[in-house]
Amino acid sequence: MFEQIPKLMASPSPSTRNTELATWLASVPKDLGIDIQTLTPASSDASFRRYYRVMASPGTLIVMDAPPPFEDCRPFIDVAQRLLAVGLNVPQILASNTDKGFLLLTDLGRQTYYDRIQQGMGEAELQQRYRSTLDALVSLQKAETNGLADFDEHRLLMELQIFIEWYLNVHHEVQLSDNEAQSLQDIFALLARHVASEPHVLVHRDFHSPNLMICESDPAGPPGVIDFQDAVNGAISYDIASLVFDARTTWEEAQQLDWAIRYWEKARKAGLPVPEDFAQFHMQYEWTGLQRNLRILGVFARLNHRDGKAHYLDHIPRVLTYVRQVAQRYKPFFPLLRLLDRIEGIEHKAAYTF
Repeated sequence: MFEQIPKLMASPSPSTRNTELATWLASVPKDLGIDIQTLTPASSDASFRRYYRVMASPGTLIVMDAPPPFEDCRPFIDVAQRLLAVGLNVPQILASNTDKGFLLLTDLGRQTYYDRIQQGMGEAELQQRYRSTLDALVSLQKAETNGLADFDEHRLLMELQIFIEWYLNVHHEVQLSDNEAQSLQDIFALLARHVASEPHVLVHRDFHSPNLMICESDPAGPPGVIDFQDAVNGAISYDIASLVFDARTTWEEAQQLDWAIRYWEKARKAGLPVPEDFAQFHMQYEWTGLQRNLRILGVFARLNHRDGKAHYLDHIPRVLTYVRQVAQRYKPFFPLLRLLDRIEGIEHKAAYTF
């Protein structure tokens, strides 16, 4: 997940945490066959969460370490149950200690879609996997949303301030004029209002290649879905925007449209509340994608400057390309393009089309 808690709190002591983890693993049911000596890092994310792989009987399992008070593993349990209920391939929870922040999960596999794409996924495999992913997305959007946080206009608007604070002010050291500042706030208000007005479904929030797994139990089957603990009740176009405007993998506009149309057709057939006119839905997911990608620019800048995770800067050019793709198509966003031109040293364009 791209969001982080403020870095005002010190991270937990690794030695203390490791001892607590070993003690807890020793207490899980013996029939799981856990071999604590085989515990190795599996992955980490932009938060304090860490994941480990451990040998068990049979096969391997995943340990989630979500140290309180920095993290809370209860939302993961809640959303996992919602997604399992609609048939999604998500990790099953075999043991838990929510007070300590430990979960023992089934192991979906070692390779994400992002990993496979980086290694050179062929076109036929790519299309097969992503069409299956669209089916998974439709299923996800049928999940129960009662009790989830509402991804409302206020929250969408607040997210966009990260773009100004971290991408403009810190990363580019840009001071906005009064007119620029007002224009941006007008754009933010328009985007937040537009996205919040869409029909709401369960939203993963990061439904893209790093969070889609090739499952070792069924390598040609539907994707495994991970990192869903921050799911909300939000705009129906949000997750398809996450998929086609993938912050880690570049998709050309023709490919974006192909997958978006296929999703829209599947969603209509399933009775999900998408517009009857694809042109309207196209505008919906583009505007939603713009809101998301402006936030991501701010978050990636923050991860670099505040948290020392410079590798996130590698993805900024891709995200900027997505931002420009959408902003140049709609007149209300032209002030944003002029600002981007200024900070990137691009000669001011007389006009934008569409």
